[in-house]
Amino acid sequence: MAVAVAVFPVPIIVSVLILGSDQGRTKALVYALAWSFGLTSVGALVVLLAGQADASETGEPATWVNLLLLGVGLLLLAAAVKQWRSRPSAGEEAPTPGWMRAIDDFSVARAGGIGFALTALNPKNVLLTVAAAAEIAEVGSTAGQQIAVLLVFVLVGSLGVLAPLVLSLALGARSQKTLDELRGWMARYNTVIMTVLFLIIGAKLIGDAVSGFSS
Repeated sequence: MAVAVAVFPVPIIVSVLILGSDQGRTKALVYALAWSFGLTSVGALVVLLAGQADASETGEPATWVNLLLLGVGLLLLAAAVKQWRSRPSAGEEAPTPGWMRAIDDFSVARAGGIGFALTALNPKNVLLTVAAAAEIAEVGSTAGQQIAVLLVFVLVGSLGVLAPLVLSLALGARSQKTLDELRGWMARYNTVIMTVLFLIIGAKLIGDAVSGFSS
């Protein structure tokens, strides 16, 4: 699930666009940090609430956790169908949202706000983060172990938005062509990527829930 979060096309495209603006690297760093903070906030909240609600019953997932995973899985399958049905026709370019076209004028603070919004306030990311946090809590491990696993989830989930910044720092101006090609490719195949991710993760969560019910 962390990998699915990491390869979401839109946040990566935004990171590339931010790098191309004035003070791009500073804004991209703030954007990535805010993104990570959003993932951490949602994940920590769910782990905390799940712990209070006894997500683990004698080492087995509680019934409500299985119901939650089943519900999230079904929502992701529905999102996959919606993504596929809304794909552009052959030869047609997907429209660029207005806020993306305004990224050149973003302040550092607004770049951070977008980073936070794309995780903590984005339904697709929230669904995956909630599911991941619930699966962390259902194992019944110690608080320290849960925190460690959550931090790994956040780190892996943030690799996508960090990669353009790291590439820019490593290659300087030479990275621009590579980043532009990456942005174009992800924009072109956004629908396919999202559909496949939602299908795979949705099926996995439904399988986890069914397995939990039968244990």
